[in-house]
Amino acid sequence: MAELKNLKLVNEDGIARITLARPKHNVLDIEMMNELNGQLETLIADEDLKCVVFYGDGPSWCAGVEVADHKPEMVRQMVSTFNRIFELIEQLEVPTIAAVHGACLGGGMELAIACDIVAASENAVFGQPEIKLGFFPPYAAIRLPQLVGPAKAIEVCTTGKRYSAEEARRLGFVSQVTTEAEFTEKIERLIKEIQYNSPLIIRLNKRAVKKHVGLGFTQAIEGVSDLFLNTLMRTEDTLEGIASFEEKRKPSWKNK
Repeated sequence: MAELKNLKLVNEDGIARITLARPKHNVLDIEMMNELNGQLETLIADEDLKCVVFYGDGPSWCAGVEVADHKPEMVRQMVSTFNRIFELIEQLEVPTIAAVHGACLGGGMELAIACDIVAASENAVFGQPEIKLGFFPPYAAIRLPQLVGPAKAIEVCTTGKRYSAEEARRLGFVSQVTTEAEFTEKIERLIKEIQYNSPLIIRLNKRAVKKHVGLGFTQAIEGVSDLFLNTLMRTEDTLEGIASFEEKRKPSWKNK
């Protein structure tokens, strides 16, 4: 496997930690995006995976996408490569966490909000400043209305305003905000809560949520009940969970 130039990856005990590592502000260029896509493709096939966490090296989490890659001769390749990130994150069956500190702007904010959980340090700053350069953020135009509603999504995209971590939490696209001193500890606690569980049951829980978004109540409750009765209840790990509770012991997951 080729050595990573713009990323760091540690995949241990069911937790994949991807660190954006392109000095100085982890701005995504085509090379870096291709590296990220390659790692995500590998992780999708990892049946023991329980969670993917995205970190950023240095003072920023990710300050956007390389402006030079927006030039007419590069832009089609850039958009295709960038869109592939979101296609792959959508295919991940396990929870994804953006552990955000510092600047999280433009394409960086789009990467963050693609994750299931955005956990931010109090020093994090979010925004879609593309409009200042004559662009709009394609993925945010799709994702933000799901998270904050169309009106607020239009505000974010057409003002280019920067939002503090707490403002982002109140808007609804950040899940939790932590002091800088406690940030690492809180992220690790969140990871451990997920890590305790069966990889198979983690996937089924995420599927139960994602598969039924936007459906009418009757169709959704029928679908989630079918998943519960005919898939979940036929797994060895659900039976192990029941047995461990009754026997007052820690479960021994088989991922089956």
